[in-house]
Amino acid sequence: MTTPQTLPKRTRRRTRPLVLLRPVPGNSPVHRLWAGTKLIVVAVFSVLFAFFPGWGTIALVMVFVLVVARLAVVPRGALPTMPRSLWILLVFGAVTAAPGGGGPTFDVGSTSIGLGGLLGYLQVIMLAVALMGVCALVSWTTNVSEIAPAVSKLGRPFKALRLPVDDWVVTLGLTLRAFPMLSQEFRVLGAARRLRPRPDATTRRERWRRRSTELIDMLATAMTVSLRRADEMGDAITARGGSGQISALPSRPGTADAVAMAVVLGVCALSFVVQLAASG
Repeated sequence: MTTPQTLPKRTRRRTRPLVLLRPVPGNSPVHRLWAGTKLIVVAVFSVLFAFFPGWGTIALVMVFVLVVARLAVVPRGALPTMPRSLWILLVFGAVTAAPGGGGPTFDVGSTSIGLGGLLGYLQVIMLAVALMGVCALVSWTTNVSEIAPAVSKLGRPFKALRLPVDDWVVTLGLTLRAFPMLSQEFRVLGAARRLRPRPDATTRRERWRRRSTELIDMLATAMTVSLRRADEMGDAITARGGSGQISALPSRPGTADAVAMAVVLGVCALSFVVQLAASG
């Protein structure tokens, strides 16, 4: 007796969402660095890209990101899946930037085609990818509770100018703590909306009316959830001693932070030499 062959089912590739402000579990040297050092590294690389946005600088920073990610044992699953619409948008940008022309050029028969516009577009994209990689490393290796005390220590010199640094730090700390919580709430609201039965819309006017009604309902529900979460967070902060405790945690750099900053400055100096060699 033969059994009928079963056809293999097509499985849909599982997409990985973008997860922010949630560190990857681990106890690597990168995880143990002071949060202020990581913020300074982001600022240093931002200034470096502002003055030296060449290919050499981009390549060095990308190598730095890959080495640090390897040292921090960041898994590949931490990378989000790029949606198809973003790929289409990138290809559309490349097509529109290609006619810009400029050097370098190559000849196809009697026609000379310039690649300056396309290379400039790719350079901007790779620069953004490198800078986002540095920011992602901070998000993957830093606890949210460590950022506010670090910012408070970095902003201590500005207190002499009578700037409300403590208020800014408390606002930043509450924002960073509330962002993952609210994003999870909004995902639940979106899933509940998709599961709710909807009447069939036969005309375009009915479809637009249904979409506008759903949008208003989602905004009202999101505001209600945000206010409820804010009230719960306020009660928790009051029970723990007030908002001043957010920035009162001990936070200071160590020897490993000095080594990390030396490596970053070395990357900056090497990129400066490479940029001068390329322009000379």
